[in-house]
Amino acid sequence: MGERADWTELRDRRLAYELGRTVREMREARGWTQTRLAEESGMTQPGVARFEAGGTVPTIPVLERLARALEAELVIRLDPRALVSG
Repeated sequence: MGERADWTELRDRRLAYELGRTVREMREARGWTQTRLAEESGMTQPGVARFEAGGTVPTIPVLERLARALEAELVIRLDPRALVSG
């Protein structure tokens, strides 16, 4: 595997981990089990467990379902980079 593929995989794994951690914290703050979140979001408990562990890079529809279940706002945005003058 090339260096670019290594960085892409690392980035994807980091994103999955961070999203999973955030969902787990929000779920725990509500006092919910993974089973309860699964029921509220239309997922399975093993699916929630994999998500929270960072085992999957989620799709936008999955993020939307989790956000709706947790009464959270899903924000996806692109920010322009600072231009480098040369």
